[in-house]
Amino acid sequence: MPHLNVEIKARTSRHDAIRALLVERKADFRGTDYQEDTYFHCQSGRMKLREGNVEHSLIHYDRPDQEGPKDSIVHLYRPQPDPALKEVLVHALGVWKVVKKAREIYFIDNVKFHLDQVYGLGEFVEIEAIDAKGKLGQKHLLAQCEAYMALFQIKEEDLLSGSYSDMV
Repeated sequence: MPHLNVEIKARTSRHDAIRALLVERKADFRGTDYQEDTYFHCQSGRMKLREGNVEHSLIHYDRPDQEGPKDSIVHLYRPQPDPALKEVLVHALGVWKVVKKAREIYFIDNVKFHLDQVYGLGEFVEIEAIDAKGKLGQKHLLAQCEAYMALFQIKEEDLLSGSYSDMV
């Protein structure tokens, strides 16, 4: 079942300050995940297999390439780790890009935060306001995303329009 996210991605050199703000607000730290995202060729949006020690997911999403908060329609499947799934996807669709990163994962209510160290690209922060049950609405998610952008002092010039896959 698809769900709506409102999300941003930004360059940052403030991981320590953002981490302190999250800890101060009693964010639920889920761990540091060492992820390999394999992006596949697909007709619309982006599809990736995320292989990590915390998260393992097959994700398809449609999201405009624009700076600032953006709506993202997400289809998420959480399979058990199995090399056969990747083999089938590689054979059927072909690999477009691979992104490797270390990601600290935090949650406050329905908002997910990533402090990312993307190999070859640098440090980033992501904010994802998630409406998994379809009850919060886009305006509420946007307000949450904008509030955390202000709290983290994310500057407009640091916002990214695309995906890490566009940068590798």
